[in-house]
Amino acid sequence: MDASVPPSAKAAAPRPTPPARENLWANLGCNIVIPSLLMTKGPHWFGLAPLSALVIALAFPFAYGVYDLWKRRIWNLFSIIGLGALLITGGIGLLQLQPKWVAVKDGAVPLVLGLIVVGSLATRRPLVQALLLNPTVIDVERVETALSARGGQAAFRALLRRATALVAASFLLHSALNYALARYLVKSPPGTPEFTAEIGRMTLLSWPMIILPSGVIMAVAMFYLLHGLKKLTGLELEDMFHEEAINPPKKQ
Repeated sequence: MDASVPPSAKAAAPRPTPPARENLWANLGCNIVIPSLLMTKGPHWFGLAPLSALVIALAFPFAYGVYDLWKRRIWNLFSIIGLGALLITGGIGLLQLQPKWVAVKDGAVPLVLGLIVVGSLATRRPLVQALLLNPTVIDVERVETALSARGGQAAFRALLRRATALVAASFLLHSALNYALARYLVKSPPGTPEFTAEIGRMTLLSWPMIILPSGVIMAVAMFYLLHGLKKLTGLELEDMFHEEAINPPKKQ
């Protein structure tokens, strides 16, 4: 442990309370599985019109996102992306646009996000830093103190640029896979039951075919950033995390 950062400093410094752990199954169910089933099977199981199936499917990621924000005080990224994607897709259906625009939309959203991540490097607080160094989990104050003590700010900025390249690569992969999957699956005219079912299948398949590979790259970026910080700060990995994040308090 770096002698310039005494153990008492970590105990004395105020730290944010880590958010409650999210239920992964509820996340997957409300943001992917249930909306997909409603759009693919809703017309057959419940006699829903395509627009009704889409509206009800939208309600699940919206409700889950609001509930998660109330419970954990964190905006749920899966709910925001899922809700936004379904809203745009619904707009394409209502406007009766050609199916190819679904692929364009699905490819453009992660591409724009990736460009925003890269562009944020020019700001005082790059998005990658906010994404990968979550202050409710990482003791950011201690990490910054150790960096200052060792004069590692310039090296950290270079490390952040390399981590940003990895995150941008994950968005680029997400964009390409989204476009390819949409072009392959969505063939029917908007507003038809077949169109709604195809969107549902695409939403369901996006998890194993798109989100998991992109998530792996994001995990590699975080691993790379943390191990780079370990060298720059002299801190062990466990010293970078809040105690509550490593050993959450047991429920009474």
